[in-house]
Amino acid sequence: MVKLRLKRCGRKQRAIYRIVAIDIRSRREGRDLQKVGLYDPIKNKTHSNVPAILYFLEKGAQPTGTVYDILRKAEFFEEFQVYFDKKESKNKSHE
Repeated sequence: MVKLRLKRCGRKQRAIYRIVAIDIRSRREGRDLQKVGLYDPIKNKTHSNVPAILYFLEKGAQPTGTVYDILRKAEFFEEFQVYFDKKESKNKSHE
């Protein structure tokens, strides 16, 4: 299973986190599948690769609680709510 989670970077006391798609069996600093974003808690800035995040969410990747909160604060889910609603309605019609 794939998760979207944080990977710590930066120097001591000045952490920056990469948002990565990674296998759940890998450790935090382990090999990631793809880097999909960046979160700087000091400057409170988020940069995200929207097509990559959408791709992994479509494939069933689960964001961790922290990544979900970061994406929610960046209004990621609000922008793509119409997209997800269309996807869900297609899945319901096929059932």
